[in-house]
Amino acid sequence: MTRHTPDYLGARSSSLSLRSLALEQSVASLPRRVDPATEGIFKKVNAKELDPGAFTKPYLDFMTENPTVFHAVAYFKEQLGKAGYKELPSRDSWQGKLEPGGKYFVTRNSSSIISFAVGKAYKPGNGVAMIAGHIDALTARLKPTSTKPNKDGYLQLGIAQYAGALNETWWDRDLSIGGRVIVRDAETGKTTVKLAKLDWPIARIPTLAPHFGIGMMGSNNRETQAPPKLVKLIASQLNITDYSTILNWELELFDSQPAALGGLDKEFIFAGRIDDKLCSWAAFMALLHATDADDEGAIKLVALFDDEEIGSLLRQGARGNFLPITIERAVESLLLAASSSSTASKPTFGPGLLGQTFANSFLVSSDVTHAAHPNFSQTNLAAHSPRLNVGVALCVDASAHMTTDSVSMAILDRVAALAGCVNQRHMIRNDSRSGGTVGPMLSSAMGVKAADVGIPQLSMHSIRATTGSLDPGLGLKFYKGFLDNWEKVDGEWVA
Repeated sequence: MTRHTPDYLGARSSSLSLRSLALEQSVASLPRRVDPATEGIFKKVNAKELDPGAFTKPYLDFMTENPTVFHAVAYFKEQLGKAGYKELPSRDSWQGKLEPGGKYFVTRNSSSIISFAVGKAYKPGNGVAMIAGHIDALTARLKPTSTKPNKDGYLQLGIAQYAGALNETWWDRDLSIGGRVIVRDAETGKTTVKLAKLDWPIARIPTLAPHFGIGMMGSNNRETQAPPKLVKLIASQLNITDYSTILNWELELFDSQPAALGGLDKEFIFAGRIDDKLCSWAAFMALLHATDADDEGAIKLVALFDDEEIGSLLRQGARGNFLPITIERAVESLLLAASSSSTASKPTFGPGLLGQTFANSFLVSSDVTHAAHPNFSQTNLAAHSPRLNVGVALCVDASAHMTTDSVSMAILDRVAALAGCVNQRHMIRNDSRSGGTVGPMLSSAMGVKAADVGIPQLSMHSIRATTGSLDPGLGLKFYKGFLDNWEKVDGEWVA
């Protein structure tokens, strides 16, 4: 078991300035837009050899350029295509389309995505090393009928909070708008989806000056006083001249300030939507960097869901059947491929094979967790409050809001040792309540062993949050270590 002694963490902290200087120099040398799959970072190496600092700039670019869940999924699809992954349309049959050594992905609602690589030595019944997280974030969405009467020369549109957004951190921020637009082609009658994003701030939720004696904090009405001023520019951005072709849209506000390095030694990342485009990006990149040796037999999978912040109950959420049905369809197709390539006796597809697959599998439920807060030390639990720029935290909750137990913790500590990573611990005080993750719902649905892992951050559920500048790369390093070493670690356990 990895132990985090005060001397160890102190030494790690004291070396941060030197590491941050090296990070700053490496970031300055990178181009504005870095494609991790094609510009020198994409390497099939052991996790111990990866430099966490090399992934800071790509993460900053991802955060700035993909503010909505729809843009994030489109980004992931593009990167997967460049890395040789093939899309599996859900409406098509998958028979004859999957084989050992193949790489695939499937989406749902354009806001959730599952990508996986089949081991070259895969055999029916082998397990799945899976990482699951979410890519939705707190936001404010336009209402279907969003027009409001003009007041004092201002154009106002009606908006609705998503998962507790429009809190005080949203006031007096530079807000832009983006999302997806449903458009029908007037000539063909075909309907399609287009992504829209304005690259400059067009709205604000202005506070009232304290001179008037009416405080904003806790006294404003979210329905009648919160809607911001928006400029209706979506049609022009999509080169649409006939407004009647716009059937509907799902648009949301987002903080337009770019993600940035901060701190005296540039040891921090300041950005919006860190919860949770942090763990999700790191897990996705870990899959792209995972090894694909000839003797690997497991399926390596990353599932990124929408709607976690509002309960995961929709079909694109983790409580839906997206992940279990994807694994079932993949196992069925791979079984058919194995049966057609050999005359030897093969297992039949059904509960027996699926049960065997899930019993041999492991789920890493991945979501950001709370870093130790320097100004509110009373909220920190001694030896259970992770620090920035150290490593991921294994999250424990006695009331089962998290899936981690003694077995899964030992497994992931072994993974960290093989990958050259440091695992921290996170657990809340007895007088606090833990947040939830996708872990319990997915592990119970599939019956797989599981653990909850989080990258630390500050200012959770604020419009703008903080993490460590090395934390995206440290997360990637750990997740890659899990994907590459799950078979080995599982094989070390006595059945």
